[in-house]
Amino acid sequence: MGDLMSMLPIVAMFAVVYFFMIAPQMKRAKNEKKFASELKRGDKVVTKSGMHGKIAELNEKDSSCIIETMSGKLKFDRAAISMESSRALNAPAKIKK
Repeated sequence: MGDLMSMLPIVAMFAVVYFFMIAPQMKRAKNEKKFASELKRGDKVVTKSGMHGKIAELNEKDSSCIIETMSGKLKFDRAAISMESSRALNAPAKIKK
């Protein structure tokens, strides 16, 4: 019984780390993967490096896409597209009163 009670704080610490750090990160990764798979031609996107553009072409074979920018067309991996920035770009503007 004493050994079990001495292990309880360590088990509790691992549970806290899992629920507050590991589980949210896994959920975020799942959401980003879903976002990347739902991209379609014509979507306005922002890459993680900050480049703005519109998807001109999607390649399913190597999970890349061609993004049309003001300076031309560039090839990016779908994982390079920022989910948060792209959603913020496409969100309707809120009217301030």
